[in-house]
Amino acid sequence: MPNPFVHVELATNDLPRAKDFYAKLFNWKLKDEPDFDYTLIEPGSGPDGGMMKNPVPGVPSHWLAYVQVDDVAASAEKAKSLGATVCKEKTEVPGFGWFVVIMDPTGAALGLWESMPAK
Repeated sequence: MPNPFVHVELATNDLPRAKDFYAKLFNWKLKDEPDFDYTLIEPGSGPDGGMMKNPVPGVPSHWLAYVQVDDVAASAEKAKSLGATVCKEKTEVPGFGWFVVIMDPTGAALGLWESMPAK
């Protein structure tokens, strides 16, 4: 698949409760990344994931899927030309890659992810 789903992320208003719930429900391995205020989800197969405190006050807890792209800036521009709105401009995750969050013309949010080249 040329543009697979690669990451699924939970922005939650109660991180400790979410971590406890999902670890028990699915037996996921969770790894805290204190430098990023982030918890990695290692499900064992399929796309990886993460959890974080919801960065947008007043927005309910929600999941967001990310799709792998070769060039996140170009993909965001293409999405805009097709009627999407860019909700979060290109942002670097140091040591890992870059992401953009778009809202498609139907109102659904989606993350675009570009990995840093392997060294």
